[in-house]
Amino acid sequence: MTMDPRAQRLYRWLGLALVVVLAGVLRLWNLAAAHDLMNQFDETYYVKDAWSMLHLGYEGSWPSDGNASFLSGHPDVFTSNPSFVVHPPLGKWIITLGMLVLGPESGWGWRITTALLGTASVLVLMLIAKRLTRSTTFAVVAGLLMAVDGLAISMSRVALLDTSLTFFVLLAFLFVLRDRERTMTRIATTVAARYDGDQPPSWGPVLWNRPWIIAAGAALGAASAVKWSGAWVLAGLGIYLVVTDALARRRAGVQFWPTDAVRQGLATFVLFVPVAVVVYVASWTGWLVTDGGYDRHAGGNALQSLWLYHEAMYRSSAGITGGHAYASPAWQWPLLLRPTGVYWHLDALGANGCAADNGCAQVISTIPNPLVWYAGVAAVLYLAYRFVVARDWRYALVLTGVAVTYVPWLFLPTRTVFQFYTVLILPFMLLALTFALRDIAGRPDAPSYRRLTGQRLVIVFLAVALALAAFWYPVISAMDVTYDFWHLHAWMTGWI
Repeated sequence: MTMDPRAQRLYRWLGLALVVVLAGVLRLWNLAAAHDLMNQFDETYYVKDAWSMLHLGYEGSWPSDGNASFLSGHPDVFTSNPSFVVHPPLGKWIITLGMLVLGPESGWGWRITTALLGTASVLVLMLIAKRLTRSTTFAVVAGLLMAVDGLAISMSRVALLDTSLTFFVLLAFLFVLRDRERTMTRIATTVAARYDGDQPPSWGPVLWNRPWIIAAGAALGAASAVKWSGAWVLAGLGIYLVVTDALARRRAGVQFWPTDAVRQGLATFVLFVPVAVVVYVASWTGWLVTDGGYDRHAGGNALQSLWLYHEAMYRSSAGITGGHAYASPAWQWPLLLRPTGVYWHLDALGANGCAADNGCAQVISTIPNPLVWYAGVAAVLYLAYRFVVARDWRYALVLTGVAVTYVPWLFLPTRTVFQFYTVLILPFMLLALTFALRDIAGRPDAPSYRRLTGQRLVIVFLAVALALAAFWYPVISAMDVTYDFWHLHAWMTGWI
């Protein structure tokens, strides 16, 4: 039975809208429950850096009792002495916006912008999934899995940088996808028009009118201005663009397609990279236009000083090799051996109204939905197999996303890293899982029995995933729970 066109239009927008609302509620509800600066992780630095940047233009230093003063409602105890930092400023400026509007009195101020970008990331993921699958239903599936995922939710509820990074990276992939929709057709049409009878042209067009590539470059400049790992995505997507342009020219029949791809690659570089550099440098405006920032006068001029500061940042970042209770090398991430606990507070019986013998806890764990995580890992492997068999460009784009957000970390085996970094990988794993679930559901032309069986399996999977999401939500959102309830979630020794 064919759905009424008006009902189709309503479903296309209402399905996505309901998922975004759900994502927003799960991220914004009781956002300030943990009235703390997560001093075991970097919220303690980013929030105070952001507040001092609002007043100084650069990161100021704080006294040893800065956290206590900030949390007690007296945040203006920073000094004009500069603080050395290892991350660019954009992510902290984003945190600043929330405190500028809502004030620094509670977590609402310093976490609201991260929560909103986490919600927006769900929307962007659905827009990507809809273009890749050509299905509103499976776009909703992708968005729903991210909307309720523990890793995505918890990282949207603390003022860290990784959710802002994820938003800009997803935005760049959406823009590259939009460019592909325009460019592949233009290459094929232009080359076809240049045929001389049956003789293919030697050269294809050099395309400069690619606004979505410029937009993608700007988004990745912003990503890199949040954390330098955005630069890996910039390099990886640049390679992807060159390769896809080359293959499009070969398919169209261009005789000298490898050389032709180099010509287009130079044009793409000009469109893609300089704007990223401009956006990145612009994020340092506060440091550049003031005089007090760290290493501000280390060189002969502002830009030379900025370069020297970056050298110092790189040396310091590369040297982060100390032990940490929650450290998890990148090879462990697919196995989910050591999720990160970013907040833990325990009240004994009778304290703060606790009625449980073993005490009451508030916890923020960044563990993803276990079922969805392991299914996502399997789906990435499945998609790699499907790409080898079918050579589908959509699979290549998703696998590129996984590769540029995960593989570089494997080359840093001694650096102290954490499982929560995988919030950037998660959307691409969910896209792979969405493709796998679509295949399980069956093709539209498959026999009715095959379709019915496949759809039931997908529904059962989603139902179990939602049940697990509900089970885990209290311990990723700092809800008051008994210690025993928290301990029920210790399915592995490394999960507690």
